[in-house]
Amino acid sequence: MAERKTMIDRTHALPIVRQCQILALSHSTAYYQPQPISEADLARMRRIDELHLEHPFAGARMLSRILKREGQPVGRRHVSTLMKRMGIHALYRKPRTSQRHLVHPVYPYLLRNLTIIRPNQVWAANITDIPMTRGFVYLFAVLDWASRRVLSWRLSNTLTTDFCLEAVQEAITRYGNRTSSTPTKGASSPASSSPDC
Repeated sequence: MAERKTMIDRTHALPIVRQCQILALSHSTAYYQPQPISEADLARMRRIDELHLEHPFAGARMLSRILKREGQPVGRRHVSTLMKRMGIHALYRKPRTSQRHLVHPVYPYLLRNLTIIRPNQVWAANITDIPMTRGFVYLFAVLDWASRRVLSWRLSNTLTTDFCLEAVQEAITRYGNRTSSTPTKGASSPASSSPDC
């Protein structure tokens, strides 16, 4: 739209309204002049940013109540507009995050009829996000199912595979095949077991 807006020629003999029709633009966009942000809104935006750092879970309603308590009467819709302008939003767990996508394959559960009786028989891998002041930190852990022991773990501020692979490699190195009688382990997600299952 911004590109089409630059095509409007105010000196051309064709009226601006007709130029907007040809470019499929609303003629009000040709006349709109953006207004500068007022000093009061800039001060509110600074305070909203500070409050967002202290309370990242707070949305527009909570922030407007906090601002009213501080003596800055402002409505939740105006706070919402300022938050959108600043590109911030409340951090909370969104609904339906565990719903699978239909194109993703469903792998068989390999441990269904397996009795887990000894440590180092079955490992599991898990990744979870931990909300922080700004964004998330991701925790990846390799667990032993029988002993419930954490074999290795890594933290990362990005959701990439490198720190996961490092944790799996460390678990294999530290708790891998120690004797010939111990079955070979794997650490692929969600879980893997010895070849005898």
